Amino acid sequence: MVDQDLLEILACPKCKGEVKLNNEQNGLFCSACRLLYEIRNDIPIMLVDEAKKVD
Repeated sequence: MVDQDLLEILACPKCKGEVKLNNEQNGLFCSACRLLYEIRNDIPIMLVDEAKKVD
């Protein structure tokens, strides 16, 4: 599980907007860019090239 304090300061690397934990709690979602940043081994992978586009 990602630390709540860390979640509060993380931002989308593409638009610098807010990211929120998704329902499955396995990624961080940016609603402005419609990108999902995966969480692997409790570490958010905040790389635009690795993010998944969500329709």
